[in-house]
Amino acid sequence: MIAIEFPAPDFKLVREGGKELIFDAYRKKYVVLTPEEWVRQNFLNYLVKSLQYPRALIGIEKEIYLGELKKRCDIVVYNRAMQPWMIVECKEMNVPLSLLTVEQIARYHMVLQAVYLVITNGVHTYCGVNQPDQGKWAFLEALPAYNR
Repeated sequence: MIAIEFPAPDFKLVREGGKELIFDAYRKKYVVLTPEEWVRQNFLNYLVKSLQYPRALIGIEKEIYLGELKKRCDIVVYNRAMQPWMIVECKEMNVPLSLLTVEQIARYHMVLQAVYLVITNGVHTYCGVNQPDQGKWAFLEALPAYNR
């Protein structure tokens, strides 16, 4: 498991129609503040502010197709050639990370072929790195530095 210390939140929050909204700087719009969205926004802050991942190379809710099923990846980080480098699947804090979570991100990987797969619920975070030459995945003790 990877220990993450999230930066202090500096989110823009508003209440509209009885719902709390958070401004998503990546999608450039307010979105409903669900428990999963809270984890996603904090994780994005961590990637950009703490690890200096380039904001311009991060995609949110990237649409993919699994056969005829349309799915959305929570976060996709691209390398400088705009190829998927990391996929992040976020769950709300009270949802345990399980085999179902791993299977979900593995399906996304079948389409996007990223080097790193990350699952997080804001409390627990795991990162696997693809080692195709060895035919396996390895778990990391920290998220990789962005140097692509």
